[in-house]
Amino acid sequence: MAVDCNGADLGPAEVAAGAAIAAAQGARVLLFGPAAEMGLPATPPNGVEVVDAPVSIAKAQDPVQAVRTTPQASIVMAAGAVAEGRAQALVCAGGTGAALAAGTFNIKRARGIYRPALALPLPTGAPPAAPVTLLDVGANAEARREHIVQFAFMGAALAHSVLGVARPRVGLLSNGSEATRGSALVLEAHADLRERATNARDGLDTFEFVGNVEGDDLVSGRADVIVTDGFTGNIALKLTEGVSQTMLGAIRQAAMSSPRAKLGGALLRPALRGFRDEIDPEASGGAYLLGLRRLGVVPHGRFTRVGFAQAILRAQRGAREDIVAQTHAALAAAGALKRSPVSASDASLPQAP
Repeated sequence: MAVDCNGADLGPAEVAAGAAIAAAQGARVLLFGPAAEMGLPATPPNGVEVVDAPVSIAKAQDPVQAVRTTPQASIVMAAGAVAEGRAQALVCAGGTGAALAAGTFNIKRARGIYRPALALPLPTGAPPAAPVTLLDVGANAEARREHIVQFAFMGAALAHSVLGVARPRVGLLSNGSEATRGSALVLEAHADLRERATNARDGLDTFEFVGNVEGDDLVSGRADVIVTDGFTGNIALKLTEGVSQTMLGAIRQAAMSSPRAKLGGALLRPALRGFRDEIDPEASGGAYLLGLRRLGVVPHGRFTRVGFAQAILRAQRGAREDIVAQTHAALAAAGALKRSPVSASDASLPQAP
């Protein structure tokens, strides 16, 4: 796995520590970043190789321009290693924009893909139900109807191949469940997906389109996959994460508010610890970057070594299960791949929110 260490909130050493944890579990890691700041011994742990690449563009205002003009940047070198076949997947600890740009220019989009998308399985907090896969969660601030349709097939293929959902239910995020509700984009995408479902063509038997879903359906279990544009998806994701962390903090505070509450908290601690682990964003390892010729995984920059280790292991599993080939095959079977030449608007890469 090619891992960019630059851009993490806790610094390159935290990412390197996560790489060491993942290597101890069988992963092989190429670490790109400032070697002097990784905190690793002169002889790295087994399974870890360090490539000194101190230049970072993780916080660049214009990621596209930065990728084009800074070939020595760690994320560009990491993406290059994947493109050259020295690594099977890309893991980026820095900005989403830089990961998207470096992946698109080096690894390249898979044939027929309009836009790569970030897909994140969100825990419902009610096992054994499968997580709800939300996409796009930040790769494309704007999208068109055909992009949303591709996202639906990408997400369904991911839910089927990785999460084991036999026939995923796909919903379209909107401000109402009625088919007439939503923005112009939602109305167009809904009509397209509904027509495919009604005519039972284009390989739609691989998933069930359940129509529009609302924000509370992110955790209701009504759909296995929920699709939207990256702007809306990123806001929904951050809101969900914020509410989860605030709720855990409130429970912790209430459990310490009195001697009786402390006693009750002690009795509930094992169950609450399991619940905390279930909704902890670090446990998932981050989002899948789909639509490239190789897999990418984008963890949150604020993760600790535990989250970065999970991101690397997620990338390893995804590469082993060949998620890229499975999602592309699903799109091809559905006739959802782009057939026309790349237009000027598609040639430009949008900056992630």
